[in-house]
Amino acid sequence: MVISWWGALIGLALAIYLILKKLNPVYSLMLGAIIGALLGGASLTGTIDILVKGEQSVMGTVLAAGMLAGVMMESGAAETLARTIVDKLGDRMAILSLALATMVITAVGVFIPVAVLIVAPIALEVGRRMHISKLALLVALSGGGKAGNIISPNANTIAAAKGFGLELSQVMIADFIPAVVALIVTVIVARLLVKKGDAVMEADLGDMVDSDTGNLPTLGQAVVTPILAIVLLLLNPIGQVAHLTLLTKVNLDATYVLPFAAIVGALVMKKGRELRDYARVGMTRMTDVVLILIGAGAIGATITSSNLPQLLIKGVEASHMPGVLLAPISGILMAAATASTSTGVILATGSFAKAILGFGVAPLAAAAMVHTGAIVIDQLPQGNYFHVTANAMHMDLRQRSQGILYEAMVGGSAMLTATILYGFLHLI
Repeated sequence: MVISWWGALIGLALAIYLILKKLNPVYSLMLGAIIGALLGGASLTGTIDILVKGEQSVMGTVLAAGMLAGVMMESGAAETLARTIVDKLGDRMAILSLALATMVITAVGVFIPVAVLIVAPIALEVGRRMHISKLALLVALSGGGKAGNIISPNANTIAAAKGFGLELSQVMIADFIPAVVALIVTVIVARLLVKKGDAVMEADLGDMVDSDTGNLPTLGQAVVTPILAIVLLLLNPIGQVAHLTLLTKVNLDATYVLPFAAIVGALVMKKGRELRDYARVGMTRMTDVVLILIGAGAIGATITSSNLPQLLIKGVEASHMPGVLLAPISGILMAAATASTSTGVILATGSFAKAILGFGVAPLAAAAMVHTGAIVIDQLPQGNYFHVTANAMHMDLRQRSQGILYEAMVGGSAMLTATILYGFLHLI
């Protein structure tokens, strides 16, 4: 059954409007899907069929990622990685060390708001000592987090992969060069802002509680979980590149690779008894994402069941705009509307994947462009990330808002890199 394009579009617009009005995103998306399907001409039974069709197949992988993240966060492994990077690079390379630390702990599966929370106390200490402004510190942490977020086994990367029928490792590899570019741009921009904005005051450090570093795992213990997960996920791609037949036959899915790596890592850190608590925390943090997957899948199915994708293709062709640009643009707009990378990617892939692929764009290229597009302006005030990072850096609304443009420059550099390399040069 094909429903009318305008009904689907009204449903999507309604969902975004309700999210902006602070209604629960899941309810917003489901309501938008139902209204869109009914207005588009679907019967009540047909509407239910569309909602069922939108059920996402990525939920198991997302929950698996939650377990890995729980171990990295709650065991202290992420903090060990952050402190080691900052200590080794030293004060002279403070901006790079802070950006790299946030990038690494986000890349190994920690959610970006949590990564900023972990590194923020270290950043404020360094900023006070080195006379680096809060704005520069924020850009370093947020930019590094954005770079890590597009190469991590997080919900947004999983959604980008599954939305185009790809393996998680494929998207992680494709996004690596854009991530490196984003890190470089982060360091350059943050260094230019060292004296711009408000300084770190003694009061910003006053309510911090020193970490019990004696309770933290060693670096060797901390890296077991991420290294094991990454190695297992990359066995098949490495085999294909190196023409190793044995490895090409190994196709390990993230659904069981990530929990396995988490369990082994917890045992190596001698925290096996806490594994249940770590898993509970990780699963709890992923619950909202799973619910959003259901809602976003519903609105995505409403759109793909309509003739909107075909009209989009015709409209783009008539405007003589390169069809490949629909991928990054959809990522930018959906993530900006929801102020969330994960929700933005889920909406963009669910709603526009069919149209994007209709222009002959390769699935992997499309996934990389949508994914990097989603980190351009996902830091807007209607989202949770804006406020979590503001609190972590002891910034008020005015101070935090100053970073939005500079963070967009970082995300934009990753998006432009992916679009040029994969959209126009067809390197994948």
